[in-house]
Amino acid sequence: MIEMTLREIAAVVGGTLHDVPDPDARVTGSVEFDSREIGSGDLFLALPGARADGHDFAAAAVAAGAVAVLAARPVGVPAIVVTPAPGEVRSRSVALAADTDGSGAAVLEALAALARASVEKLTATTGLTVIGLTGSSGKTSTKDLIAAVLAPLGTVVAPPGSFNSELGHPWTALRADEHTRFLVLEMSARGPGHIAAAARVTPPTVGVVLNVGTAHLGEFGSREAIAKTKGELVEALPASGLAVLNADDPNVAAMATRTAARVVTVGQSTGADIRATDVHMDSQARAGFTLHSPQGSVDIRLAVHGEHQVGNALSAAAVALHCGADLDTVAAALSGARAASARRMDVQHTDGGITVINDSYNANPDSVKAALKALVTMSKAEATPRRSWAVLGEMGELGEESVIEHDAIGRLAVRLDVDRLIVVGTGRPSRAMHQGAVMEGSWGEESILVPDIGAAIALLDDEVEAGDVVLVKASKSVGLWAVAEHLTSAERAGKRRGSSTEAAQ
Repeated sequence: MIEMTLREIAAVVGGTLHDVPDPDARVTGSVEFDSREIGSGDLFLALPGARADGHDFAAAAVAAGAVAVLAARPVGVPAIVVTPAPGEVRSRSVALAADTDGSGAAVLEALAALARASVEKLTATTGLTVIGLTGSSGKTSTKDLIAAVLAPLGTVVAPPGSFNSELGHPWTALRADEHTRFLVLEMSARGPGHIAAAARVTPPTVGVVLNVGTAHLGEFGSREAIAKTKGELVEALPASGLAVLNADDPNVAAMATRTAARVVTVGQSTGADIRATDVHMDSQARAGFTLHSPQGSVDIRLAVHGEHQVGNALSAAAVALHCGADLDTVAAALSGARAASARRMDVQHTDGGITVINDSYNANPDSVKAALKALVTMSKAEATPRRSWAVLGEMGELGEESVIEHDAIGRLAVRLDVDRLIVVGTGRPSRAMHQGAVMEGSWGEESILVPDIGAAIALLDDEVEAGDVVLVKASKSVGLWAVAEHLTSAERAGKRRGSSTEAAQ
């Protein structure tokens, strides 16, 4: 963030100084909500959480070097105190589950105001470019690709993983300082108006819309409502800005009429401004293609996995070309970009000869379909096909369509000829996925329903063999990454080697 005095911060956030001996003391570092991360010159954010109240750590944060605390009440050390407005609705943030009185929401609103002031000052004085992206799936992978292609042009700030919540969005924005050239932000939504609100905190000059799918369908009610909300991003762009729209998704392409900004379309459609042709996959489900643009054409070979990454890469290329990169720079950056966020199409090869695709961070119907296609590509690419395993759990937030969508995934696994499907869970959606596979033609134990993660691990330990390819994917709440981490653990590898030795003896 830009350097500010405590007096200036209080004015920006509408707070009151308490126990502050020097109102002109300057915050020269960052804003942190974890007291263990505090360094000299930082501002500590005191939030009430589900397991702990940040106010209880205020003194420790100041002792560690924080200049002051942004808090909802006096804490006995230098603080900027903000209070909830009368009747203020408490925050819906998962991080603030214990926020029963609105104090956490008041602190988050103050954080957003501080982020807005910092970004607006940087945009005006240093030419900071703010890139916002949204979509039902692929945001984090695309965010990582955009950061990779912009890195040769200057310093980039982007959120770690998918930290795009009411806390993560302004926190990330405040990582930008006078040395930052690009700020790349995911703009997610759980309801109408959320993206518009995020855009007010960090006004974007470039907006990228990837797709309109069924993620969070239970909260929005319809795909049309999702499309309307995703379009809030392009509506927030200035006339001097750029909207990057997916030409292959009609709901996204239609957003061209909703923005005053210049529009660039991307995709494999014939009319796309930046287009991919001759798309082909290697044995690791990594795509190669020819990128065509008004600046010319260039061959791209991606290092990330899955055909769906082609569209993500085209969006990243459009942003980079707009920001001044040339085609050769874009091609080199995309070809060198690796998966930068954990548990997202993270492909690992174990000592025992098993390939594990850890895509367990989150799941929705579109992302599961893409992951299943990548699994099949990897398992069938060799002259001798390898056995494919899909370990899938429940996809959350699908509302009334949940059973239908889970049934469809089970059926798709059979149509794609996945060798073994392990469905984890006892709820109705999990049962629907297993039943969908059975009804589509699964026979014997081709599809199996297990009650929990432990049962899935036990089954895999008994039956997975060298050469097999295993996909692990579910919504974050399922915690299915435990399966992938077990398969790739040194402990399991040691046990397998021990079993092999005993068998040989």
